[in-house]
Amino acid sequence: MMKAILNNWSVMRGLRLLIGIIALVQSFIQKDITLSIIAGFLLVTAIANVGCCGGNGCAVNFSNRKKEKEIVYEELDNKQ
Repeated sequence: MMKAILNNWSVMRGLRLLIGIIALVQSFIQKDITLSIIAGFLLVTAIANVGCCGGNGCAVNFSNRKKEKEIVYEELDNKQ
């Protein structure tokens, strides 16, 4: 678990963490529960690397694709 938290940091993951920390600080300053819930969500998604397309969730699996066979065309003669 700790290895998953420390590895594979991307720009978007870092941005979610930064925005989550800023939102959490602002929620304490403004005493706003809604903002603290949003900040918590952003922090959890950044730390666990989950969410929409997190951890290559939207990646296309190329190994399951079948190779297309070459199509052979035959010329027909209409003048018979």
